[in-house]
Amino acid sequence: MAETEPQSPPPTIRREDYRPPAFLVDQVDLHLALHPTATRVKAKLALRRNPAAAPAADLELDGEALTLLAARLDGAPLGADRLAHLPGGGLRVADVPAAFTLETEVGISPEANSELSGLYLSGGNYFTQCEAEGFRRITYFPDRPDVMARYTTTLEADRAACPVLLSNGNPDGAGELPDGRHWARWVDPHPKPSYLFAVVAGDLVAMRDRFTTRSGRKVALGIYVRKGDEDACGHAMDSLKRSMAWDEDTYGLEYDLDVFNIAAVSDFNMGAMENKGLNVFNTKYILARPETATDADYEGIETVVAHEYFHNWTGNRVTCRDWFQLSLKEGLTVFRDQHFSADQGSAAVKRIGDVRRLRAAQFPEDAGPMAHPVRPDSYVEINNFYTATVYQKGAEVVRMMRRLIGEANFRKGMDLYIARHDNQAVTIEDFVRAMQDASGTDLSRFARWYAQAGTPALRVRDAFDKASGRYTLTLAQSTPPTPGQPEKQPVPIPVAMGLIGPDGAELPGAGLLLLEEAEQGFTFEGLPAKPVPSLLRGYSAPVKLSGLSLEQLGFLAAHDTDPFVRWDSAQQYATAEMLRLVEEVRSQKPLALPEGLAAIFGAALDRAMEDPAFAAEALVLPSEDFVADQMAVADPEAIHAMRQFLRGALGTRFSPRLAALHGALEETGPYRIDGASIGRRALRNASLAYLARAEGAAGAEGLARAEQQFEAGRNMTDVLAALRVLADSDSPARQAALDAFHGKWRHDDLVLDKWFAIQASAARPDALEAVRALARHPDFDLRNPNRARSLIGAFAAGNPARFHDASGDGYRFLAEMVIALDAVNTQVAARLVSPLGLWKRQDAARGALMRAGLERILARPGLSKGTYEKVSKSLAA
Repeated sequence: MAETEPQSPPPTIRREDYRPPAFLVDQVDLHLALHPTATRVKAKLALRRNPAAAPAADLELDGEALTLLAARLDGAPLGADRLAHLPGGGLRVADVPAAFTLETEVGISPEANSELSGLYLSGGNYFTQCEAEGFRRITYFPDRPDVMARYTTTLEADRAACPVLLSNGNPDGAGELPDGRHWARWVDPHPKPSYLFAVVAGDLVAMRDRFTTRSGRKVALGIYVRKGDEDACGHAMDSLKRSMAWDEDTYGLEYDLDVFNIAAVSDFNMGAMENKGLNVFNTKYILARPETATDADYEGIETVVAHEYFHNWTGNRVTCRDWFQLSLKEGLTVFRDQHFSADQGSAAVKRIGDVRRLRAAQFPEDAGPMAHPVRPDSYVEINNFYTATVYQKGAEVVRMMRRLIGEANFRKGMDLYIARHDNQAVTIEDFVRAMQDASGTDLSRFARWYAQAGTPALRVRDAFDKASGRYTLTLAQSTPPTPGQPEKQPVPIPVAMGLIGPDGAELPGAGLLLLEEAEQGFTFEGLPAKPVPSLLRGYSAPVKLSGLSLEQLGFLAAHDTDPFVRWDSAQQYATAEMLRLVEEVRSQKPLALPEGLAAIFGAALDRAMEDPAFAAEALVLPSEDFVADQMAVADPEAIHAMRQFLRGALGTRFSPRLAALHGALEETGPYRIDGASIGRRALRNASLAYLARAEGAAGAEGLARAEQQFEAGRNMTDVLAALRVLADSDSPARQAALDAFHGKWRHDDLVLDKWFAIQASAARPDALEAVRALARHPDFDLRNPNRARSLIGAFAAGNPARFHDASGDGYRFLAEMVIALDAVNTQVAARLVSPLGLWKRQDAARGALMRAGLERILARPGLSKGTYEKVSKSLAA
């Protein structure tokens, strides 16, 4: 195939084509004889025809990268006349009876598996990743989530190389074998889909603990890591135990096995995986020491450990019928982990953080070429749909239903959902039906949230009749067209609201409005004066709000009793002023700090010590990417110049107060990860970032403070905040700090990832040159997903000013890296395509250069179906 010859499109999987499996599997007996290059997997499957499916004479099994060594049906060898290899690597067994036992033996090479899907080696240890379709890389199987079976797994390996042998379920025996080998057997009493199968084997050590369930059963807990990392598991273990207790207290859900194990691996495509009884985690979300982990790392560990544990019921015991229902488990479980984290600290600050992430990742996705509903209608590669839409927007839909039916009814609905569907593979309709039946509330229109892509726009206008005291609030909604969905229907939008009087006091009328039509009016009687409407309290729906004036936004930022609306009003105010300043940059007009924005910033400083965590959020300006998302055609250079100006102007104006805050918040005691301590560090480092951008002596002082903070090395949060300031500057201390950091931490993979990411996201003119040099650095490894994301992803998604350089060099670099990665790890390659897909948001010249990068990728022979799907859809948009 010539390099410019287009690839034939891979097949598209459509939700409307779903059919029940022709055969069910009741029992799986696996025997894995582990070897780096020649692992042998024996599988014994007890199969029967599915009475709910159309009859089929032949059995078709999925398979990929397998070498078939033997096959038997009811004990009799199968010859070539009964076996046929299918395109893609599967296997057909002809003319099978109604119920039978199939035995296969295959050979696989974990060492050669750079995809990190199926069974692979990392650091000499064996790990698996089977979601979504990795089990077919271990043995032949109907690899789909609606085939649920009970598994018995026997592992054997060289004892010296693999003293630890783990799988799903409970341990059920172990022993010695000849030639220095040994074996262990695991039995999972609960039926599960193949994507939840797991094996971990190797030279690992465990941090152990116990948890006693509310019924009195003792559960053995273990976190398995490389030797030397066992002292970095304490926070993860604490998070696990708190998650187990919280799920019992909040949802009445008790853990159901005798053991719960976690294994951490540095080579992992995802954050973590909820395999039944044996979670596999990226080390990023397990390992934390005060000297190496940031506050964000500790919070991330808590969230991800909780998320994967909560999957035990919402995902494992009740699972998805097919992959189109992915949000049934992921959206629901994200909502549950957000609820858990909010209960651990400041619910308001947690909500603001969740909304920041939603707007940074999901809103652009909804407006881009890969826009898809929470429940997609089709896909080419399912791994492309582990997205912010499925996870974060899916969680928002669950949150809206809970707000509408109330907390008590939501709990009743969860109880009913679990009782009805335990050990079943079900659909989103089953979940919504449980909520509807438990509450008596018609939720049928929420199906539109699952079926429609795009972010709804909520527009507000109001009127007040002073004579009668009647206030009318009119809400209107619309959703823009998205690929394949030019027309949109109204969706139900719960609008939590209040009314604020001219004196800042709350007026009667607070409550929950439900906007179900394209436009609805709501009337409030007997008000003494015209109020300012406080809308979307707690961010009650994932929509874009417009229609409030700058004056109203400034008023709400100063007076609203709802912390989210207070923060969001300030953000909307800042965004409006930033968009105005972008136009002034483009017109080459002199810039001046908007006094209204300065007043909001100053007010946040006035109240900073009342709630430092909230103040830290309030001081952060909307990001360059967020501002670009508000423009029909982005201007990366003007946006960057505008935001840099504002940061400098605010730093200069408020430098005495920022310096005072930075000094007052300095820690003198031991590092603590409670909410108050995290909030104080966040506020201190936000102050430092502004100081370093100030003009003249104030800016010089800010950089000096950054250098001192870096050298003090009090904790990794402060060290990285200071290093980020220095890396983004022209300070003479910049390179020395980067070199010193590398010299100290080069042997700690997770810390070194941060070193790469800080340089990749530094908006210096030479950023791309630095990134290219780092891609050739001896410590850079393209095969490691964390390292690839820390450099390539941090540059392409986290440095918009330099990625969008008018030369197009940033686009060419990303295309080169995607092509190189696609030959090694197709999942990581496909995920890195996204920044190029937003070419329509740029001017014509940049858009053409971005398209050229996409076309270059598409022209590569043998492109994976995942990367092909992302690139081809981006070009077709």
